[in-house]
Order: sequence, then structure tokens, then C-alpha cells
Amino acid sequence: MAQASIQIFSGPEPSLLADAVRESLEELVGTQDRSLILEELVGEEYTIEQVADAVQTPPLLTDRRVVVVRGFNRFKVDDLKPLIELLSDPPTTTDLVIEWGSGAVPKKLVDAAKAIDGEQIKVGAPGTGRARNGWLQERFDTSVVQLNPSARQLISEHLGEDVARLTGLLQTLEGVYGVDAELTDAEVQPFLGDEGGVPPWDLTDAIDRGEMKTALEVLQRMMSGGGRHPLQVMATLHSHYERILRLDGTEISNEKEAAAHLQIKGSTFPAKKALTQMRRLGPNKVRRAIELLSKTDIDLRGKSALDGDILMEILVARLAQLSH
Repeated sequence: MAQASIQIFSGPEPSLLADAVRESLEELVGTQDRSLILEELVGEEYTIEQVADAVQTPPLLTDRRVVVVRGFNRFKVDDLKPLIELLSDPPTTTDLVIEWGSGAVPKKLVDAAKAIDGEQIKVGAPGTGRARNGWLQERFDTSVVQLNPSARQLISEHLGEDVARLTGLLQTLEGVYGVDAELTDAEVQPFLGDEGGVPPWDLTDAIDRGEMKTALEVLQRMMSGGGRHPLQVMATLHSHYERILRLDGTEISNEKEAAAHLQIKGSTFPAKKALTQMRRLGPNKVRRAIELLSKTDIDLRGKSALDGDILMEILVARLAQLSH
């Protein structure tokens, strides 16, 4: 016998959240008439009582009903009581899809959903490595426009951390070129807009390799596309070099010992990078790096009349020089 289902989608990125809800609705509705099977509540006006009524309404000319409610995080936990009580014995012909939005979903609502085999889906895009690349490639593969390898690489590099922009970009390309258009990087380029931000380890990795040009490019993307303040970037650099300094002078010889010394839990990879860079720099260059960081920190807080972006560019260039 069929039973009620409930899915609660939550996440900080509206476009990614909307994509996830849309995919769920396409699966639930299928080829059925959306005007008959689907009811959507959206905006600031609908009440929790209206949601409960929609869930309880029997289907008409169909076997099931799909109810989707958006912007549900505007309700407080006490407001949700009528729905939570209803979920203890919901109609078996209704599928409820909740687009919660950002922020924590109340435990009482999650527990009520799980009690009837419902689920909470936390929506987000992987930010790094293979997981991020796999996520992007999956969306390229399912896009209605066909992107050749050079176009895919250009988009991936340009978006950086800001992968939530991908949906809007693909929709724009579809609107301009049409469904099933085969696009190259030259055709995609005019629609990319500003470069997205990049993760902070891209900066420290470039500095550690002594690649000044790359490090400066990454710095600019962090502060422009990524919206990071110079003091936020300083915090990243302080943390990185603090680890290196704490290993300096020790007799630690492997990444596991380094991770234990640095009290790093989980992956030992950050400890391995700090240990490798400590050996590359040596005591004198480690101390010089700390001196440069300290001076720039003071300058950023008002000692220097130079713009913060300029101070950070000088610092990053000097740190990269130390790695040669």
C-alpha cells in the first residue's frame, strides 16, 4: 500500500536548493498533469494551516497529490505544531516537499518526517577536488546545451568556489543558443561575468611552491570574486605559517607525528604540507615569514597609508620569494 512521503530540502544557496527541489518534483510528478497533481505554496502570505489543509486534501482525478512549500524557514518551531501533529498520521496519497532554505531545520520537524520514512536533504556543492569536479561534470552532462571539453574547463576554472552560479549560466546559454547547441569556450566566454572566489589553500599552495604570479592571481580572486577582506586573508596566512613555525625546531619526521603535534584531527594532509614547507624554508626563512606577517598585520590596522590590497600583494609576493 502506498504511503505518504516527505522530503525537507535545506541549504544556503538558493539556486542549488531550487535545482534539488525541481529534480525531486520532476521525479514525483513524472508525466502526469502538473495542474492536477501539484499544489505549490510560496511567498510570505500562506499560513501553516494552509499547508496542513493542502496535505490533507484528497487527490482529484489522480492517484496522488504533490504539495511543495517554499521559504519554510520563516516559520518558528512553535508555528509548525499543526503540521507536525498531522505528520503523525498523514494521508497516504500526499507527497510533501519542503524547501526550507538556509539555517537549521527544527529537530521536531525532522524527527516527524523520519518517523514516516521521510528525509532531510542538505543541499550543497562540493567545494574541492574530485567531488567538486564530479559534481560539475554531472551537471554539464545533463545540461540541455552541449559543452565541449575546453568550454567545461573554462567554466570550472572561472567559477572557482562560486559554483552556485552554474545553473544561471547554463540557463543563459540555453536562452541564447537554444536546446542541444554545441558550444566551445569562445562561445561561452562572453557570458561568464566576474571570476568567482577560490579556496584559501590555493593561495598557500601557490606561495609554498614559490609561484609568485599564480599566488597574486589567486589573491585577487579571493579579495574580489571571493569577497574576502585583507584581514580575512591574513588570518589564513597566519594559520598556515603558525603550523610551520610550531614544527620548526622539532625532530618530527612524519605527517602522523606532525598532525598529533599540531592537534589536527581527521586528514593528516595539512600536517604533511606544513612539515614539507618547514623543511623547504628552514629556520631563518620561517622567522622571516613570521616577521613579514606581523609587519603587514600592523600596517593593515592603520600604521601604513597604503591600501589593504596593495599591502597584501606585497606580502604575498615576498612570501612566495622565500619559497625559492
